[in-house]
Amino acid sequence: MTIFEGAGVAIVTPFHTNGDINFGKLEELIDFQLANSTDAIIICGTTGEASTMCDEEHLECIKVAVDRVNGRVPVIAGTGSNDTRHGIELTKKARVLGADASLQVTPYYNKATQKGLIDHFTAIAKAADLPMILYSVPSRTGVNITPHTAYELSKYDFVVGLKEATGNISQVAQIAALCGDALPLYSGNDDQIIPILSLGGKGVISVLSNIAPKVTHDIVQLYLEGNTRKALKLQLDFLPVMDALFCEVNPIPVKEALNLMGFNVGPCRMPLSPMEEKNIIQLKQALINSKLLV
Repeated sequence: MTIFEGAGVAIVTPFHTNGDINFGKLEELIDFQLANSTDAIIICGTTGEASTMCDEEHLECIKVAVDRVNGRVPVIAGTGSNDTRHGIELTKKARVLGADASLQVTPYYNKATQKGLIDHFTAIAKAADLPMILYSVPSRTGVNITPHTAYELSKYDFVVGLKEATGNISQVAQIAALCGDALPLYSGNDDQIIPILSLGGKGVISVLSNIAPKVTHDIVQLYLEGNTRKALKLQLDFLPVMDALFCEVNPIPVKEALNLMGFNVGPCRMPLSPMEEKNIIQLKQALINSKLLV
């Protein structure tokens, strides 16, 4: 089972200046994404600052996304936790709200062994009965899903993908060789869309899509249609924007970019701080050069 092919947006969560979630603006962002060919909405992920949300906010964001999308594309809800019981409860509630799948990050801070990861994901899946995309991002969590663990998890029907954000293309190749079509792969890094597609990947869960959804969709679509040269050109043309979006901790730059472009998504929640002026200059120039900002 493949939940989606193409470019899924790891959508930001807009805030009012007082720090409350701006649900009306979230609906506008979803409309913008759907009007520009985004293939899936990933709500309450890293880019959505889910780690700063209480459960009530977290679930309301999922509900707004599901209701606004209204079945037009899959909605994938970030419901991962470093507490398996908490992950089960969030994922159960996401299923009731109508999410098509969950995004399950590896447990962070307390970590887990590779066996512990298998037990953790299996417990959530059995209790919540919702397909899951695994999320490997050891730079944030300190935990890597190894190729062998990915292979073991690919045997289960409830695992419908892996968001690979290790940056290690050799590891992605090993996972692809072991798992084949049993584990759809998604790039978790915008600058590695083409490399992961070349290894049989199905698409990307993207930060870039927040500001350039059609471009990101087209990179994947062109590649899958066989126009690899044009897909590669798009990837390389937008590399300076991708680099600028990660010149500070995500999602600081992408929210700054959206604000520069007039979307008025507000600030990040603390402990994330406003973007430094020297980096805003780099970001502005990249947006201008790519014609995302005039």
